[in-house]
Amino acid sequence: MDSVREEHARLRAGIVAGRPEGVRRQHALGKRTARERLDLLLDEGSFVEVDLYRRHLGTGMRLSGRPHTDGVVAGSGTVDGRRVFVYAQDFTVFGGSLGEAHAAKIHKVMDLALATGSPIISLNDSGGARIQEGVMSLHGYGGIFRRIVAASGVVPQISVVLGPCAGGAAYSPALADFTFMVRGTAQMYLTGPDVVQAVNGERVTHDELGGAAVHGERSGVAAFVCDDEESCLEEVRFLLSLLPSNNLDRAPSTGPCGATEDLRAELARIVPVEPNRPYDVRLLVEELLDDGEFLEVHRDWARNVVCAFGRVDGETVGVVGNQPSVLAGVLDIPAAEKAARFVRFCDAFGIPLVTLVDVPGFLPGTGQEYGGIVRHGAKLLYAYCEATVPRVQVIVRKAYGGAYIVMDSRSIGTDLSFAWPTNEVAVMGADGAVNVLFRRELAAAADPVALRAELVAEYAEALMHPQYAAERGLVDDVIDPAETRAVVARGLAVLRDKRGEPPRRKHGNIPL
Repeated sequence: MDSVREEHARLRAGIVAGRPEGVRRQHALGKRTARERLDLLLDEGSFVEVDLYRRHLGTGMRLSGRPHTDGVVAGSGTVDGRRVFVYAQDFTVFGGSLGEAHAAKIHKVMDLALATGSPIISLNDSGGARIQEGVMSLHGYGGIFRRIVAASGVVPQISVVLGPCAGGAAYSPALADFTFMVRGTAQMYLTGPDVVQAVNGERVTHDELGGAAVHGERSGVAAFVCDDEESCLEEVRFLLSLLPSNNLDRAPSTGPCGATEDLRAELARIVPVEPNRPYDVRLLVEELLDDGEFLEVHRDWARNVVCAFGRVDGETVGVVGNQPSVLAGVLDIPAAEKAARFVRFCDAFGIPLVTLVDVPGFLPGTGQEYGGIVRHGAKLLYAYCEATVPRVQVIVRKAYGGAYIVMDSRSIGTDLSFAWPTNEVAVMGADGAVNVLFRRELAAAADPVALRAELVAEYAEALMHPQYAAERGLVDDVIDPAETRAVVARGLAVLRDKRGEPPRRKHGNIPL
């Protein structure tokens, strides 16, 4: 028995250690191994591996060797003591390519995650489908995609791209709730540079085609972009600390911290009274949330709207806010898509929503109209309309036209609406309204400038004064800016046990 045990221990240790030359190559590329990454992500000593001895059964052309694990390390562990299921592709084995056995291991941990109500985390570092195994590789991907969709809205799904993620492999991050990418080492695309050049003659590098900057700033596929693997996996841990394990659990709470009585005089100094002067809404978010701490989603994409997770009085909330320092905070196609997906995630997992409104409208122009701003803007409208979580709206300054409606107005179902004394809720600004209503009078006036100023003042006084929306029940209270954190905290406390039952149906038809 001692001999058997020693032989088994040697085999196991060799599998865990990996091939020395493969490990050296991985380190030379500036990347950690799959197991080193799991050590960074999971609580020390918590990882329980499944299918350590799994090997492929393929006999395809030039498929040399049958290494154990088949290029993916899969199992379960804990993050801050909470159960998660995880798989990490091992680039040192067949370049992390996905074959039948590799896919079966991923299917197993995904099924276990769904059965136990635990988050799923994938660490992607793969050349894509294993060509030598033919259609079975594609079949394996299909099984992964079907499980991602089945788990969507049931357990959080986080995809971390730490190396190449090519071809069909790219759809896993695309379907996940949140995708992380590391600068310099992560690339994600459906067709690589060689195919691009062969098809249309365009020369492009891997990074230019699908690097972290591309997906973090231009395509919006990556929700988070990090400088290195260590900070990336630490950020994953932080995100998990703000999320519930599944759609039936509450997010972890840090306990009340006196937010309901917390006055923040700085709030009144951050926002200029003048409606056209810019400011950074993230400063507002810092004052609103516990310890000024928040995690911004899609920080570098669609920057005219800010979406972030944080806590108010110890409880996780999702914040959506117009960003006046970028495009004056208008809504456009990317901003509507970004906010809509964030709202739907929060609603799926019972995370209350706080919406900070300072929006002059939708971005005008043929580019937006031809691009389908009507349809894309409707995504955000749809997301808010179907949300049943507690919803609190704060109108900071201007809220004009259809953009006011879309930003969680009373008419589409917000539970509580508050406004600062600087609020202007109207179909459009006073200048624009006067131009439309009094075009003929202004054209015929002896002094059109003086008449315009008079009419603008009259319009603003009649239809845009701070109590106008409150007098009609569309705003519950006009509050001192310094009271915003306390008022929001009290509002969320009132709504904590809110229950909403949507009508019985298979599902709605969101304008995708």
